[in-house]
Amino acid sequence: MKAFVDQDLCIGCGMCTVVCPNVFELNGDGKAEAVAETTANNRDDVLTAIGGCPVGAIREEE
Repeated sequence: MKAFVDQDLCIGCGMCTVVCPNVFELNGDGKAEAVAETTANNRDDVLTAIGGCPVGAIREEE
């Protein structure tokens, strides 16, 4: 699985980068993007980021 951030929805609040910095980073536009796969070690943090995104911009894809 890999997290995906909808760039049209993302407001760049950075919550996901704080919760799961090994998966999410802010890009040059100031919006979050997923830069790593979801693993057994970071899955809980990815799910926390998905649930905590204030605009629902993050989801998981196969």
